[in-house]
Amino acid sequence: MDPKQLQIHLIELIRKSSTDMPPDIEKALMTGYHREAKGSSAKGAFKAIMETIKLSRKKSIPLCQDTGSLVWHIYYPDGSELLPVESSIKQATVLATRLNYLRPNSVDPVTGINPGNNLGNGVPSPHFHPWKKKSWEFNLMNKGGGCENVGAQYKLPDTRLGAGRDLDGVYKSVLDAVFQAQGRGCAPGIICVGIGGDRDTGMVIAKKQIFRKLDDANPDQLLATLEKKLYRDCNKLGIGPMGYGGKTTVLGVKIGKYHRLPATYFVSIAYMCWSDRRAKMIIRGQKAHYSN
Repeated sequence: MDPKQLQIHLIELIRKSSTDMPPDIEKALMTGYHREAKGSSAKGAFKAIMETIKLSRKKSIPLCQDTGSLVWHIYYPDGSELLPVESSIKQATVLATRLNYLRPNSVDPVTGINPGNNLGNGVPSPHFHPWKKKSWEFNLMNKGGGCENVGAQYKLPDTRLGAGRDLDGVYKSVLDAVFQAQGRGCAPGIICVGIGGDRDTGMVIAKKQIFRKLDDANPDQLLATLEKKLYRDCNKLGIGPMGYGGKTTVLGVKIGKYHRLPATYFVSIAYMCWSDRRAKMIIRGQKAHYSN
């Protein structure tokens, strides 16, 4: 791939992820709007959300003032050179920030200095995955700070919850995390869970679930059943959009798993806000195809 052309494609992908809501999320939000009682605070919150989506798409401006951290998962033809691609991602990030598709969000944790271009130690930090295809697939997510704050990681067994090292323990952990959030993190959220792994990879697999469509089916039947049960019971909590109360606390629950060490059992929960900003770009040759 020509680096300059790739940079142009990446800027468009960033613009799309930051300003245009995926159709499955928008549909779920509209369903939530119709579910809530007329004149309720919950219905008013949904109305404001839907107006934001329309305005952002029309004017190509960010869906949220916090454009978040950019989470990249990139699938590439095995044997490809990756350093030029990583360089193009950095350059595209700087230019997208200048174009106001991104807010300057990278802050040095020691000095508090913000370089103003969304670069810094560990930023950006793309995940590269080799495959046998000749095409490239760029998956991008904008993960806001508010929803990141209410993410959680549980170490089972947890005597406080009465949660053991099994799927019932996972169920109790997730339900507790949603209850503790109490609408913070900009509910209704998408609750993405990683079972197993270590403290690092558990959260990686949890965040990868955010790229799944809301209407997909988990190939693991046990996890598919648990997803449906948690979706139903999280919405019985009555927390509602933005914590105003109502019937829609979560838009979906998605669960993945990694093998674990015998000594550990982590349940990692990545809470994604209603502004579930994700986009995909597939490049074949020099042509790019975008989707949400």
